[in-house]
Amino acid sequence: MIYTVHQAKTQLSKLLAQAEAGEEVIIARGKAPSVRLMPVAKASPAEPPQRAPGAWKGRFEWTDSFFDPLPEEELALWEGAAD
Repeated sequence: MIYTVHQAKTQLSKLLAQAEAGEEVIIARGKAPSVRLMPVAKASPAEPPQRAPGAWKGRFEWTDSFFDPLPEEELALWEGAAD
């Protein structure tokens, strides 16, 4: 069904329910169709998680110097000291 912008503004809850129920809801500017309302796909509980702990394990190596204190000159720059 096609609705004008005015109709969509006054009946938004109804149009959302229609779209969620699988009905085609189109909003037109004047006589030209502009947008189509459609529900957002819900993730199925059977899908595997998108992120898994340890997925990046072994992809990075830290050198021992990574945790060393910064040199005084670089530390001053990080702290906003002017040259």
